[in-house]
Amino acid sequence: MTPIRIGAALKVASLPRHRDWLVAGDRDLEIQDFFRTDVLLGDWRAVVEAAKAALDGFAGRLGIHGPFFDVPMNCGDPELRPLVTRRFLTGLDAAIALGATQMVVHSPFTIWDYHNYGDRPARGNEPSHKDSIIAACHEVMRDVVRRAEDHGVTLVIENCDDISPLDRLDLARSFDSAAVKVSIDTGHAHNSHVMQGSVPVDYYVVAAGEWLAHVHLQDTDGYADRHWAPGRGTIPWASVFSALAASPADPHLVLELRDSDEIPAAMAYLEREGLAC
Repeated sequence: MTPIRIGAALKVASLPRHRDWLVAGDRDLEIQDFFRTDVLLGDWRAVVEAAKAALDGFAGRLGIHGPFFDVPMNCGDPELRPLVTRRFLTGLDAAIALGATQMVVHSPFTIWDYHNYGDRPARGNEPSHKDSIIAACHEVMRDVVRRAEDHGVTLVIENCDDISPLDRLDLARSFDSAAVKVSIDTGHAHNSHVMQGSVPVDYYVVAAGEWLAHVHLQDTDGYADRHWAPGRGTIPWASVFSALAASPADPHLVLELRDSDEIPAAMAYLEREGLAC
C-alpha cells in the first residue's frame, strides 16, 4: 500500500510550530478555534486574520471545526432553534472568511437513540424516531446548508455517540446537497466498537463510501476520548489505512491530537508502519 499523506487539526496558536511541515507537504489542515463559544460570540474575525497571517504560503486543503457545545443539530425547541442556527451560521461565516472549504459538525445521533429506534416505528403520518431526528436537523440546518452551497463549503457530519455508521449517511443524503457529507472520528468509532458493540473503524470507512469527506485520526484505548497519537492505543491502523486507500472518496485526513506536540511521534509511527507520509 502506498503511504497516504495526512495533515493535522490545530488551534491558531499552534500553527507556527507546525507551519513548515504543513506548507512543505501541502497537507490538509483544520483550524479548531471556531468550535469555541467564546470565539464565535467574540471577535472571531481577529482569529481569522491571525490564522491567515500564520498560514502565509499554505496551499493545502483547509477546513474548520464548527460549533458543537450546547448546540445540537437536532434541537427541537422552537425558541432555542433560531439561536442554534445562528451559531452554526457564525461558524460558517468564519469558514468563509478564512477561505476554508469544510466545516465539521457533530452528529445528533446517540446511544439512546440507537437502542430506541424500534420503540417508536412510523405509524401513518407519524414519523419514526430516526425520521424525527432527521426532520429536526433540517429545521436547524436548512439555512446553513443553503449558505454553505452558495460559498462552496462542505458541512461534514462527525460521528460522536453513533453506534451505526449508517445514521449519519442517511442524514447527509437527506439534504440532497453536495454541501453535506460525512466525517469519521477514528477514536469515537473505536470507542463505540469496544464499548457498544459497533463495527470496527475500517467498516465506518467502507460504509461511508463516496460520501466520506473528512477523517479525524486519533487513537484511544476504547474507553475514553483520548485523542492519543496513533500507536498509543488499540486501533488497528493497518485496516483503517487499507480502507482509506481503497475508498472512492478523497477525504481531508487530519491528526486530531490532544497535544499537538505529539504530531512528530504520530508521524514517526505511521511512517514506520508504511501507512502515512
